[in-house]
Amino acid sequence: MQLPDPANAANLDEGQPFDKSQIRNAATVIALRDRTTAPKVLMGQRGAKAVFMPNKFVFPGGAVDAGDATVPLAGPIPDPCAGRLLEDAEGDLVTALAAAAVRELWEETGLILGRPGQWDTVPPDWESFAATGHIPDASALRFVFRAITPPGRPRRFDARFFVVDADAHIVSDLDDFSAASDELSALQWIPLPEARGFDLPFITEVVLAEVQQRAADLSPPDSVPFFANKGENRAFKRLRGMVEAQGRED
Repeated sequence: MQLPDPANAANLDEGQPFDKSQIRNAATVIALRDRTTAPKVLMGQRGAKAVFMPNKFVFPGGAVDAGDATVPLAGPIPDPCAGRLLEDAEGDLVTALAAAAVRELWEETGLILGRPGQWDTVPPDWESFAATGHIPDASALRFVFRAITPPGRPRRFDARFFVVDADAHIVSDLDDFSAASDELSALQWIPLPEARGFDLPFITEVVLAEVQQRAADLSPPDSVPFFANKGENRAFKRLRGMVEAQGRED
């Protein structure tokens, strides 16, 4: 689970000077298989020398790259998830977050979330994905959680967590991690009830508890939990989407 790019993170330390580069937007993918029978979740272990969350077992994911916003998508993230990604955010990050989720899944696991197709122009960091003959497809991603890394950590991210049904939507062999980078080791499909027994970051434990309750139904939740760390305070919100939020204000 890599928690949260660049220019669009909100200032959460109200009334104090703030360098937006301190918080990076990020996308994390919770891939589930056999979810209606014996659900399993894909996780890997970060290296002992990693600056952020060393040795922890995490979901594949990471920070948004500058070129992600221009990546062509075979299918976009649908509503209400798209609207909820716009809520409490600066600028339209929907495409960038969707692309980052697909790219990070590919880079860290070698699994392909996409449809067959050819690229006109391939942005940096997408060459290896494009070489598989696929265009990224975000239509199956379901936005289920958001969290900002608390102050005082060596790196801070604004992470959006997406669930995907791996059996239905990942088009490569679910057990073939040969194309993965070395960022995560011990990649494995962990039975969902056993995952919380691994060495996990706190927020990963919280997300797993949420996912475990809804593994059999991956329709968008009624609202998305959001841990918005403001200064030393841990604020909790519910994201319901731009249209619903406007409706409450009218």
